[in-house]
Amino acid sequence: MISVIAIDGPAGAGKSTVSRRLAQALDWQYVDTGAMYRVVGFIAVGAGVDFSDVDGLRKVCDNLDLRFEEEGDGVRTIANGRDVSHAIRSAEAGQLASKVSVVPIVRERLVALQRAMGEKRPTVMEGRDIGTVVFPDAQLKIFLRATVEERARRRCLDLEHRGEAADRAEIEAQIAERDARDSGRTHSPLRPAEDALIVDTTHEGIDEIVEKILTLAAQRQVT
Repeated sequence: MISVIAIDGPAGAGKSTVSRRLAQALDWQYVDTGAMYRVVGFIAVGAGVDFSDVDGLRKVCDNLDLRFEEEGDGVRTIANGRDVSHAIRSAEAGQLASKVSVVPIVRERLVALQRAMGEKRPTVMEGRDIGTVVFPDAQLKIFLRATVEERARRRCLDLEHRGEAADRAEIEAQIAERDARDSGRTHSPLRPAEDALIVDTTHEGIDEIVEKILTLAAQRQVT
């Protein structure tokens, strides 16, 4: 079996940064499944496909040509030949991702794609159901969490860095709403796997978290 490290958790908990650093340190493939749902929501809206249109969403997923490309300290998301890295990182795209992710056909199609990607080479995969649904047999499962207030603070900083307006109270409300939707959905709800290590990132630095996970990976001989 190809090695997989599953990194799950809610928006703003630090999954992307931690996962990218881990993948770089291990020289493994990095897969951001949250970006995949953002892409589907973004493409669907752009094509005028309503989220209640099952056939329309199926076509969006089936015609999706997606890849992640390393670029400096970040990762570019290329969908159907277009660089959508910036477009899918807006607060609106995050809400679209949460809404489209509750549609069974979308989850079915994207989970199949995620498994196919993770079976090609050793992978650090981040998302909300990697350790519970996508790769329940992953050799190492990590669930990151942080307070809503801290996650909103990080999101505000990210938006301001991108030159976008950031209303702290509004973002906190959006995060709380998304948490409720992601945790309460029928298909693949957001929750830690029973054998996942839960790490609170509210007050812990990225370097310390990455080092902790690398140590665990070495102890468990995840290579």
